[in-house]
Amino acid sequence: MNALPKGIIFDMDGVLVDSEPYIIKAVTLALAEFGLKITAEDFHPFTGTGEKNCIRGMAENHNFSIDLEEATSRTYDIYLELISGNLKPLPGAKEFIDECKRLRKKIAVATSADIRKAAGNFTELKIPPETFDAIIAGNNVKHTKPAPDIFLLAAEKLALDPKDCLVIEDALSGIQAAKAAGAKCLAITSSFTPQILAGADFYAPDLAHVPAEAVNW
Repeated sequence: MNALPKGIIFDMDGVLVDSEPYIIKAVTLALAEFGLKITAEDFHPFTGTGEKNCIRGMAENHNFSIDLEEATSRTYDIYLELISGNLKPLPGAKEFIDECKRLRKKIAVATSADIRKAAGNFTELKIPPETFDAIIAGNNVKHTKPAPDIFLLAAEKLALDPKDCLVIEDALSGIQAAKAAGAKCLAITSSFTPQILAGADFYAPDLAHVPAEAVNW
């Protein structure tokens, strides 16, 4: 690694942690309590956009009226129960964060999830939030991914130009958001294939195998 990029902005779910099975189960159980039965396929169009957008979109697709705030809150109640003692970091996550810190990179997390989910993830991963120079959650911006707002805000909090940042994402909506913000993007193929994750500048299976060119531009 060399002096560029100056900032590394991590998505959380699918990049630092494999939370997808737990959040899918949590949303499924929560919506079932409200009377809406969904399948795993219902989630695909909303991957990376945040739980609130996911719940809203699935309810609309099924022409189902739901109290969005209540359903989202209940989803997080169930999610935090499910991950307790079970959530693990993805390969290379902690080591890559440590390497970024060693090289004095500014680092941030920018997740479409609510801060409540992010805080639960940090607790389970045993990564103190203060490890990062900034943490931006979905409820900190008006427009979530694929809008660039969350990465623009993350770069602002790092006091960096987005063009000097590398965003690490695992979803197409996140890649689109990163590129719209003017940042370079490393796609982690933990959730989707490179063919689906079109538009990223670099690709890796996980943070244990980050290509040298992703941090040497």
